Amino acid sequence: MDNRADGLAVVLGAGGGTGRAVVDELMKVGRSVRAVTRTGARGSLPADVEVVAADLFDPAQASRAIDGAAVVYHAAQPPYNAWHGNFERLNESVALAAGAAGARLVFADNLYMYGPGGSPMTETTPQHAADRKGALRIALAADLLARHERGEVEVAIGRSSDYFGPGGTNSGLGERLFGALAHGKTANWTGSADALHSASYLPDLARTLVIIGERDEAAGRVWHLPVMDPITGRAFVEAACRAAGVAPRVSVTTPAMLAMAGLFMPLAREVRVVMYQWTEPWISEWSAFEAAFGPFARTPFDEAIAATVAWWRQHAVQTAKAA
Repeated sequence: MDNRADGLAVVLGAGGGTGRAVVDELMKVGRSVRAVTRTGARGSLPADVEVVAADLFDPAQASRAIDGAAVVYHAAQPPYNAWHGNFERLNESVALAAGAAGARLVFADNLYMYGPGGSPMTETTPQHAADRKGALRIALAADLLARHERGEVEVAIGRSSDYFGPGGTNSGLGERLFGALAHGKTANWTGSADALHSASYLPDLARTLVIIGERDEAAGRVWHLPVMDPITGRAFVEAACRAAGVAPRVSVTTPAMLAMAGLFMPLAREVRVVMYQWTEPWISEWSAFEAAFGPFARTPFDEAIAATVAWWRQHAVQTAKAA
């Protein structure tokens, strides 16, 4: 398709934080949208969005879900503690379906592949990750770009950092931080409260993924997506506390605490593998994005924090009513 901005946009993983934010952004700019989730439940998805169920590991179901798409926004992923052996199958199924549809595949990636000591990270930073999660991310992106080079499917990859924002529950900056504040508890930060960290705000993240889904020059490469200015965990939590109108208090989960939790919790064992991202500077540099696509107006940090606190408070009320 010559004009990616006019055709059907299919969002995979539309029930998650990134996918839902992309759905909202696409609706805002007047796109025709199909939201794909495992169950097909509409939940809070807009009424005028087509919602379909698909097990994307099944090539036939992935093909039906993606059929007719001009752009596919791939924000689906297996459970965090079940990436290996599953993410590869998922991407294979999605890439084949997007290629058959003649759609551009926009993969919502992260920064795991760079490993420790890489900050500030750019698109050309050596990919030195030796842990199992970082190594997998290296392989996933390499496979998609190789498919692009072979002409099997048009690919653009957008890399973001840990996200926060309305709907951002499945994140290290989600339940344990904003969710805790919404329930009157102490906000938690993982790792070091004094190391600088880049964070992605979901509405901004969605806007940038839509840009690389539609612009011709975005295809065939990796893009670091705009993030908030680097900030320490302590300053981040204090800003969230101010927005919530509570005294600034920071609870920190240290590497030793996470190691202890990992004895009993599979998810904690997985987080421990990438703990360096939270104990040393973790900074993403995104000047290449603006050089290619022009100035990008990020949401002001305090505005983003306030919107996130408000969403989590509403979410807490709705969850309590549904219980």
